[in-house]
Amino acid sequence: MAETVKAAPARSRGTRGAKASGPEAAATPPKGSVPAEDAETLVGYYRQMLLIRRFEERAARAYTEAKIGGYCHLNLGEEATVVGLMAALRPTDYLFTNYREHGYAIAKGIGADRVMAELYGRSTGVSKGWGGSMHLFDAEARLLGGYGIVGGQLPLATGAALAVSYKGGDEIVMCQMGDGTAAIGAFHESLNIAGLWDLPVVFVVINNGLGMGTTVEKSAAEPELYKRGTAYRIESARVDGGDVVAVRDAARVAVEHARSESRPYLLETVSPRLKGHSVVDPARYRSKEEKEALKEADPLARMALDLEEAGILSHDDRERLDAEVTAEVNAAAEFADQSPAPEVSTLFDYTYATPVAGEYRRFPADPVFRS
Repeated sequence: MAETVKAAPARSRGTRGAKASGPEAAATPPKGSVPAEDAETLVGYYRQMLLIRRFEERAARAYTEAKIGGYCHLNLGEEATVVGLMAALRPTDYLFTNYREHGYAIAKGIGADRVMAELYGRSTGVSKGWGGSMHLFDAEARLLGGYGIVGGQLPLATGAALAVSYKGGDEIVMCQMGDGTAAIGAFHESLNIAGLWDLPVVFVVINNGLGMGTTVEKSAAEPELYKRGTAYRIESARVDGGDVVAVRDAARVAVEHARSESRPYLLETVSPRLKGHSVVDPARYRSKEEKEALKEADPLARMALDLEEAGILSHDDRERLDAEVTAEVNAAAEFADQSPAPEVSTLFDYTYATPVAGEYRRFPADPVFRS
């Protein structure tokens, strides 16, 4: 279920014929051309969600085994949002994410083996082992990076949308972020520029209710974050992030708006995370009652029950899928374990996309002047 706020009329800049919309509020997002659901599609969504869940559980285990270093933030509890958002994109659309991006990479079509190898810091990973958990990147899949700096991806995604608009392409840019990002300057600056210049970008706030350990209600004067789009005349909507089909449908409306109207859109998904902010966060700020409520709202268990009640996926079918997915994740972990670490000599190879004259390549211990 979703609710929408429509923007005030936009300034016409003649980029791709942006249409003005009235200031009235609607109970649901504009209806798009969403086909009737079929069992195969729903089972496919469930399998993707299950794959992300098992992958993240294996990543958490690998972290405790010291096979993954640095920071590691998991998508546990947000699987329906991840799969629903990615189902709304074309393969040619661009994606920018924050540091909680493993599931997005997998749902964007990047193999679980290459994602796990990157978490392990191996040369077979998507970023050649130099990025790690927070910095997945695959230009071919058009995943243009996970970003560790809160909000660091917003100006870059806005710039990519400007490039698409300038070249006259029909791609759109999706920019994912956490709820804490909606409070920083780059959020407002990026929405302002996107609204002012009619850019084809969909900003998605994943509202899991907590900026690390601080609730949204205690940190945001307007806790319904999608309403912030109205300040920049950007249409916006809020959707239940635990319902994969609802997320997909809301995202399709947002994506179609960006693609056909060359106008930005702000989508908020309410998607509580099941665990702490990162794998080292025990989430002691949650009460026992809150933890129980999260288990009850688990989107994976919720979809499994819905599919069983609809006669689409039996208990035996789920067991079979779980065995397949677990084997795939185990194979990915084995691949990562057996892959080599990157050569130290390649440390500076990816500083720039193209060669730069006078590029600085001195190691910290190297002398300033060589004899």
